[in-house]
Amino acid sequence: MLVLVYCKDKPDGLALRRATRVEHLEYMIAAKDRLVFGGPLLSDDGDPVGSVFALRVETREEADAFLAAEPYCLAGLFDDVTVHTMRQMMPEQPVGTLERELEKELSARGLVG
Repeated sequence: MLVLVYCKDKPDGLALRRATRVEHLEYMIAAKDRLVFGGPLLSDDGDPVGSVFALRVETREEADAFLAAEPYCLAGLFDDVTVHTMRQMMPEQPVGTLERELEKELSARGLVG
């Protein structure tokens, strides 16, 4: 299963983010094989204001355990964390996913027959 994790930093969290960054990067590097994509959310000025990443796990409990041990979470950096399961469409996994989805949609609307 793929989960999308969207984290918003607490106001004035930049100092805490910087102080915890090494541990966060080490944690993410150790989990590279499970991370599909990720990175910081940036303000219009280019300062980090949160994080987003997609994590491949077997269960929601595994995602919760990953977050519980994540250094930014442990440090209390985040004001809000939202987790959603998702289905990856881009980049296509496997190739042809978008075309199959279009075909299903058109068929459901009676436009392919």
